Amino acid sequence: MKTTMTYLIQQHDTQKTAEQFLLSNGYSAALIRRLRRTEYSILKNGSPIYTTHRLNEGDTLSVTLPEDHGSENILPIPMDLDICYEDRDLLIINKAAGVPIHPSQGNHDNTLANGIAWYLGEKGETAAYRAINRLDRDTTGLLILARHALSACILSEMVRTHAIRRCYLAAATGLVPPEGVIDAPIARAGTSTIERCVDFERGDSARTHYRTLCYNPDTNCSLVELRLETGRTHQIRVHMKHIGHPLPGDFLYNPDYRLIGRQALHSWQLDFIHPIKKEPLHFEAPLPDDMRPLFRMDLPLDLYSQRSPLG
Repeated sequence: MKTTMTYLIQQHDTQKTAEQFLLSNGYSAALIRRLRRTEYSILKNGSPIYTTHRLNEGDTLSVTLPEDHGSENILPIPMDLDICYEDRDLLIINKAAGVPIHPSQGNHDNTLANGIAWYLGEKGETAAYRAINRLDRDTTGLLILARHALSACILSEMVRTHAIRRCYLAAATGLVPPEGVIDAPIARAGTSTIERCVDFERGDSARTHYRTLCYNPDTNCSLVELRLETGRTHQIRVHMKHIGHPLPGDFLYNPDYRLIGRQALHSWQLDFIHPIKKEPLHFEAPLPDDMRPLFRMDLPLDLYSQRSPLG
C-alpha cells in the first residue's frame, strides 16, 4: 500500500530544512535515510528536493513513504479477526487466546500475522506487518498494528516514552490487597530463554500499579486491574507471582488449570494520541468469555465494560 503524506508549511516552520521538518513530525533518522534513497519520495510544490532544502510558508511538502515487503513470505491464512478500529494509519485488534503475534519455529501458519495478511489480501492490499505492543500467545485483548513506516516510527517512540497507556485485567489467585505498586526488577530465570523472575541484582527496573476490583471466594480469585509503567517480558505474570498472587492457568509461573486453560490475562484498555491525526483515542475490549466464570456474574457490569477510574 503506497501512502503519501502532504503538509502545508506554516510560518513557524519557515526556513527549516526538509529534514528538520520531517524529524519534528515524527520521522526517524532511519526512515529519512530511506526516503533519500528513493526517487521522487520528497516533493516540494510538486518538484523533488533534497532533505537539506529549506522550506517557506505556503509550500506544499509531499512525502511518499517507502513500501515495505518484509512480510511477503507470511502465508495468508483465513482467521476470525475482531477488528476494533481501522484507518489508513493503524489497526486495533482484539486478539484471541492461543494466537501468537509473530511466526516462529513451530508457528508458521497460525499467527496473527497470517490472519492480517489474509485480511489485507481480501481487500486487495499489502502492508508490512508491524505489531507495536506485544501480547503473549495466550494473553487476550487489544493490540496496535501500524500500517505504514511513519505510523510505526511515531507509535514505537510513544511506546518508548510510555505515551501509550495500557491497562490490563487479570484473575489472580487469592484475595489481593485493595491497591498497590509492585516495584521489582525482572531478569531471565537462570539459563532459560523464556522464563523470567524478580532479581534485585541483575534485573531491569519494572513497575506495575494494581487495583483489586472484586474477589470471588468460590474460585478464590481476585479480578485485578493493572497498569504498566514499564514493559518487561512477562511483567504482570512475574510481578503477581512475586507478591504471592499468581495468575491461574499460567503454564510458566502457576500451572494450575482447574479454573482456566491459559494465563488469565487480558489487555483491556488502550489510550493514546493518534500518530497522524493527533486525536485522543480510547479503546476497550470486554472481559473474554473464558475469564468471566471465575467471577460472580451478579457483580456490577461496570467492572467489565466501563472506563476504569485508576489514574
